[in-house]
Amino acid sequence: MRFKLFGRHFGIHKVWLLITVTAFVILSKLGYWQLQRAEEKAIQISQLEQLQQQGALNWQQLTVLAANEADGVLFSGQGRWLEPYVWLLDNQIVEGKVGYDVIIPVQHTTASPLLLVNLGWVAGGSDRSVFPELAIPQQLALHGLIRSEVGGFRLGANTEKDGWPQRIQQPELEQMVAQLPQSGLPFMLFQQGDSPFLPHYNAVVMPPEKHHGYAFQWFMLAIAVVAVAIAAARRSGSENEQK
Repeated sequence: MRFKLFGRHFGIHKVWLLITVTAFVILSKLGYWQLQRAEEKAIQISQLEQLQQQGALNWQQLTVLAANEADGVLFSGQGRWLEPYVWLLDNQIVEGKVGYDVIIPVQHTTASPLLLVNLGWVAGGSDRSVFPELAIPQQLALHGLIRSEVGGFRLGANTEKDGWPQRIQQPELEQMVAQLPQSGLPFMLFQQGDSPFLPHYNAVVMPPEKHHGYAFQWFMLAIAVVAVAIAAARRSGSENEQK
């Protein structure tokens, strides 16, 4: 395919034209997708800030909320660990070290529903058959962020064995609560206050600024693809013109 534009001759094969257009469209869509993700993250951060400005809820306020209503609120209160239940969330990396997040059920009173609490990170050993030693106090001062969507994609079974503690691949709330002797709330607290372990939860892992940066990179790649195609077509057109 040959054409003349602004007094210059261009030549490009139809297959290469199709490849160029396809690459440009894909790269542009990736850029727009990153812009959408940035907008979603900005909205999420704004919503979290608004909820946290309302102050921390107590046990009575928390237990009447549905999962979607509780998501993102702060909670503060005293709780008691329901022994011996402990889940170790596998493959958690903090400061370049692999370990576990320690999750336990906590109750306000013996009649109150249980609240799953992520107490934070503990380093794992070189031998996976040996669990780390866990010094969990019976009474806990809880303060942190409530989240209702905490699971993720996994392959295979979530647990490896019966008994406690249990190593899990994903924190699946319904499955975890079903293992307990009484009802539980449909969300999890991520401890941000004092803890025997290392709290590290970040509600927004990638801020909007990073998404904007990725969007810029995709758009630049799209422009580069077109620029290379134009340069190649101009060269081909010039060579044919000389012939």
